[in-house]
Amino acid sequence: MSVIRRREFVTLLGGAASWPIAAHAQQPAMPVIGFLHVRSSDNSMPQVAGFRRGLAEHGRVEGQNVTVEYRWARGQYDQLPAMAAELVRQPVAVLIVGTDAAALAAKAATSTIPIVFSVGSDPVKLGLVASFNRPGGNATGMNILTTTLEAKRLGLLHELVPYAANIGVLLHPGAPNAEGQSRDVKEAARAIGVQIQDLWASTDREIDAAFDTVAQQRIRALAVTANPFFDTRRDRILALASRHAVPAMYHFREYAADGGLMSYGIDLPDAYRHVGAYVGQILNGAKPADLPVMQPTKFEFVINLKTAKALGITVPNSMQLLADEVIE
Repeated sequence: MSVIRRREFVTLLGGAASWPIAAHAQQPAMPVIGFLHVRSSDNSMPQVAGFRRGLAEHGRVEGQNVTVEYRWARGQYDQLPAMAAELVRQPVAVLIVGTDAAALAAKAATSTIPIVFSVGSDPVKLGLVASFNRPGGNATGMNILTTTLEAKRLGLLHELVPYAANIGVLLHPGAPNAEGQSRDVKEAARAIGVQIQDLWASTDREIDAAFDTVAQQRIRALAVTANPFFDTRRDRILALASRHAVPAMYHFREYAADGGLMSYGIDLPDAYRHVGAYVGQILNGAKPADLPVMQPTKFEFVINLKTAKALGITVPNSMQLLADEVIE
């Protein structure tokens, strides 16, 4: 080998040694967000869009400077612990969790990775945080109040169908606060003088059986409690309510928009925008312990007049004026 060739060879080796360093400097690894929810992806796109808007408010754009790993349990609560553990092992920089059960699974999986939750029950009672103003640990987020609004929904349902002396309540036995939901509804029912019948369902077959009970026992109205499993079966529940001609109250606008009689609850995409904003702040250096637990300020009462007409129900003008949206 000539001297020139040896010099060229040494020069090439020296340049090659510097390539990984240069490449690493040019392409830093993007932080990874874990997104864990009991729902399914196909009925959660508005929430995901809200989450992405919140991230963008703090300079984080999925696919550009942050990566999101999604895990959807599709209503199967027993899958949550394994999904949470899998995301923690990756590891992720922040873990966002939707619903009480997912939050509890995440909290059990890690005490160090920041968690931003969206839960329907009181996060202090769930053991997720020390207090609303000073969460204290590795978790914070939003209490979206879904399970605490059951009494309000029952009151609106009774106002629309006052003749319904017996009201069915569809509940999921696997929900962390199912007993609390049942208790709240029964207390509200006693105050307005109606009878309540709990209808428990955690499978498609049990949902069908619950509606068979509604028909057989001539239950005149139905309150579907807030639960992500029911959200993944929204089309089935709406179809059964229509088939059995039972007036029903739901917890999110999407039910009324898809043909349900009425709904009362928070603006869910807006809530997830706030959750996304907290994730962005944490990625930019904030600590969960310093971010107070939020509560929603936007609520939606939606009435579907087309469905009411099909059920033979006249919606009083007073209720229409009370509604945030009336679907013609």
